[in-house]
Amino acid sequence: MKETQNEAIYDARSLGKGKMTVLGLQHLFAMFGSTVLVPILTGLSVSATLLFAGLATLFMHLVTGKKVPVFLGSSFAFLAGYFTVVAQGADLGLTQREALPYACAGVACAGLLYLVLALICKIFGSKNVMKFFPPVVTGPIIIAIGLILAPSAINSCSSNWLIALVAIVVIIVCNIWGKGMIKIVPILMGVLVSYIVAALCGQVDFSGVKDAAWVGLPVLKEDTVFSLFGAENFDAGFLLSSIIMIMPIAFATMMEHVGDISAIGSTIEKNLIEDPGLHRTLVGDGLGTTVAALFGAPANTTYGENTGVLVLTKVYDPRVVRIAAGFAVLLSFCPKFAALITSMPTATVGGVSIILYGMISAVGVRNMVENHTDFQKSRNVIVAAVILGLALGINFSGVLGANITTAGNNATGAIAFMIGDMKIALSGLAVASIIGIILNAILPDRRSEYMPNDENSSSLGKF
Repeated sequence: MKETQNEAIYDARSLGKGKMTVLGLQHLFAMFGSTVLVPILTGLSVSATLLFAGLATLFMHLVTGKKVPVFLGSSFAFLAGYFTVVAQGADLGLTQREALPYACAGVACAGLLYLVLALICKIFGSKNVMKFFPPVVTGPIIIAIGLILAPSAINSCSSNWLIALVAIVVIIVCNIWGKGMIKIVPILMGVLVSYIVAALCGQVDFSGVKDAAWVGLPVLKEDTVFSLFGAENFDAGFLLSSIIMIMPIAFATMMEHVGDISAIGSTIEKNLIEDPGLHRTLVGDGLGTTVAALFGAPANTTYGENTGVLVLTKVYDPRVVRIAAGFAVLLSFCPKFAALITSMPTATVGGVSIILYGMISAVGVRNMVENHTDFQKSRNVIVAAVILGLALGINFSGVLGANITTAGNNATGAIAFMIGDMKIALSGLAVASIIGIILNAILPDRRSEYMPNDENSSSLGKF
């Protein structure tokens, strides 16, 4: 009887097309605030972001046999990678727009690591693979990501602290005291209220919105990775450095993926790790990220906000999520909408970012607490200490090139070396991730396996 009831809840056909459409819009708004914030912070295209969030979600559903009610939206975990590449590109004389395709190439390669892990999971089993990425490794990496990003949030807030505080207060109030859907979308509410206050105070320039067309293509060739090849100022060494710097971040986001899929499975009372299988969900997420990055959009990731909507509505039919994906694709073809988003005041972005970046670090702490990481063991203390020390030390080291006095360029420290005529630079996160994984593997008394708790949805950069 329980299974029958479960299937009845899971199937939304009885709701009718009208209610399913409304539920799809609700999923769209749940992911919207965080998804569009990533291109605003990085300089990537809002339109391309919406397009590939929608397409990646639809692809994920296809790969998993339409069994997983998941939405793929922009990942905050790669922000430090984007900022590092852009900052180092500036040292080479590249503009932000010229440097971003190099970062996107790194993200595209990071997405390919999902496919490698998917293949290994298929061959050896998920539990045998996950033991190499325990919370004592991924937790400190996640903490470091948030701490590295925090200074840029303060830089943004400094343009107008009043507007930034409005965003912060609204997010806190909605998340702590909000009811129903308001509690699910605190980031969106913080952005909207702060944006409106800024507009009333004359702090928003709407000229770009007025000039933008209603309909247009969401992807421009000069924003894609393909624009690098044949360009006059193409730098092969910088491309390789960007790839090496960004790829290790995937080790943390893959653990996020495992946690989110477990959480969704717990919500709908289905073992999604077994059916359709972790290898299938990894393929959907990884290829979605790779294709999105190649065309100038941010990395994608499973969205905890939409899991919250599932809990709220008790409607688990994946078709409702696919409706949301369809709406995201449609919105991507409206440049006027993208212009409205990009006109958002810097202070609004800063206020929201303080919460988001802080929560990235908090998620890293939660990741270790919920999985009972034992810091009475010296080996765990050493692994965590080395990861944090390397990630933050290299990133903010003036000797290694960091320039934290320049607004936005606070992730420039890197270890550089030459391979032939090519200069390779490894960011603090890249070095810390690689060394942390190696240390955990060789030090004695390593946990025999790691599978996250069903309750542990380690959403990197999502509220």
